[in-house]
Amino acid sequence: MATAGGANLIPIVAAIIGIGVISQILSDRFRIPSVVFLIASGILLGPEVLGVVGPDSFGNALSAIVGLSVAIIVFEGAFHLRIQKLREAPAATLKLITLGAAIALVGTAVAVHVLLAASWSLSFLIGALLVATGPTVITPILEVVPARDRVEAALETEGIVNDVTAAILAVVIFEAIISGVTEPMALLTLFAERLGVGVVIGGIVAAVLLYALRYVDLSPGNAPQNARLLTLAGALVAYGAADTIATEAGIAAVATAGILMGNADIPYEEEISAFKGDVTLLVLSFVFIALAALLQFDILRTIGPPGLLVAAVVALVLRPALVFLSARGDRFSTGEKWFMSLVGPRGIIPASVATLFAIELRNAGLDEAANTLVGTVFLVILVTVVLEGGFARQIAEYLDIIPMRVLIIGGGKVGRTLAERLEGRGENVVLIEQDQETVETARNAGFTVHHGDGTDTDVLRSAGAENARIVVGATGNDDVNLLVSQLASSKFDPETILARVNNPDNAEAFEELGVRTISATLATAQAMDNYIERPSMMDWMGEIGRSGDVQEIEVTSEEIVGRTIREVGPELPDDSLIVLVQREGETRVPDADLTLQQGDRITIIGGREEVREAIQYVHPDK
Repeated sequence: MATAGGANLIPIVAAIIGIGVISQILSDRFRIPSVVFLIASGILLGPEVLGVVGPDSFGNALSAIVGLSVAIIVFEGAFHLRIQKLREAPAATLKLITLGAAIALVGTAVAVHVLLAASWSLSFLIGALLVATGPTVITPILEVVPARDRVEAALETEGIVNDVTAAILAVVIFEAIISGVTEPMALLTLFAERLGVGVVIGGIVAAVLLYALRYVDLSPGNAPQNARLLTLAGALVAYGAADTIATEAGIAAVATAGILMGNADIPYEEEISAFKGDVTLLVLSFVFIALAALLQFDILRTIGPPGLLVAAVVALVLRPALVFLSARGDRFSTGEKWFMSLVGPRGIIPASVATLFAIELRNAGLDEAANTLVGTVFLVILVTVVLEGGFARQIAEYLDIIPMRVLIIGGGKVGRTLAERLEGRGENVVLIEQDQETVETARNAGFTVHHGDGTDTDVLRSAGAENARIVVGATGNDDVNLLVSQLASSKFDPETILARVNNPDNAEAFEELGVRTISATLATAQAMDNYIERPSMMDWMGEIGRSGDVQEIEVTSEEIVGRTIREVGPELPDDSLIVLVQREGETRVPDADLTLQQGDRITIIGGREEVREAIQYVHPDK
């Protein structure tokens, strides 16, 4: 086994950094959370297999290395926690991070206490750690499974918030274990002290950083680089200073500094965010390799079936219970609730903080508690990440929660503008573009872009054409748009095929295929004519595009079938109205006594959010 000698430490550090980079590349390539590859690599390099890395590999520096790594990880998570996003989040999201977190904490603690015969303090420590899901394991899953906006917002917000709160809560419980504190008032005092010191130090560091970034000359030529390094140094200083004043207060300090920095208007925010993400990827490697170095197969065998049962309770009992209770009465469909229930992997924060605590527990002579902590947390991470992360797409397909896609072939200005409008209405849009420079432009603007030739059947299929509701040919080449329309019609059969026609003389070729066309020349002339003849209507249509919406949807809800417009209208959101009804190919403006039937297609107009709510009411599975 390797020792802490300098000659052996250098290749170990180099190997760990290399593993972290390769794991991230594999994660991006196979769309699987990088933690899966890091865990596998850690086991391979650990004392049970190759023996390259062991508990003594870093000498006495392991605790400090892991502690600083945790500080960077928590700071990044807090930096991305936006208060405005919390305010705009659905009610279910707020319940997930409050009621849901409480259920996870207490339920996990009870399961660990009963099944593993652990003390209540250790059980609650494990329960606090396993509250966290985290964006670093959730985001890769959502990149593979394009769920609806409301599902992604709930899972991502839950992960970011619980990453921070779980870490702080775990710190307090851990300090109680080390100090031998058991009385409620003493625990509350301990919590207040650690949190108070952390908040004060974090606030001071954030204030200094904000002042320096805004008002200090950071050398114009190297200002972005200096801003990144200054922020990284600030996070580490906050952790070290708070931890020196009050043991384990460092996590609260970096969380506070991260939240304040992330919600302030600071220069070079994008550069700082990207840099912190890159640094985090590297320190994650240390955390997971260190975890593997502490893990021994004998520990897993000792925990055995009861440990697996704890993992099953966490993933299959507590998670569905807290999701369904939190989303009760909200607009999530049953399938979406089950998807959120079955996709809640644990990862970065539980592993990193558990590693740090296990080291300190062993230093305090509490080897049995350290073994239970590491073994249980590792098992839950392994089970949830491998099963839930690895089979997330299959789960989503079985539950039928993946929204139908809109494929736009052509990532130029027309394609991007259309994508922006559609995504604003909650559509799941994928751009297909062959030109690499245009691909980068679209991706930098935040669009999902598939690089490839849109006239290639395999490219269309890999971009999701088999699950596409709408295919749009939006390139500046009519031949390309025509071929795309032919392939979509013959190979994938979407509901709607729409094509941009640059030369009006080519419109007939598209119409022979039954493709709806938009002629750039005619559309421009018609828009100008409308502004001349109907300026008020065009102003109104422009306003609809900015703050309102007009949507056509099929009536499927049993609650409104067989009822009149007069009865249904008052039950819709205030700023929404049914303006058209299509039945058997005939479209008309409905009167108040028209009875809605199954399969009617109705057009709803109103505010953007109100129209979405109305659509969910008349078509619950939308």
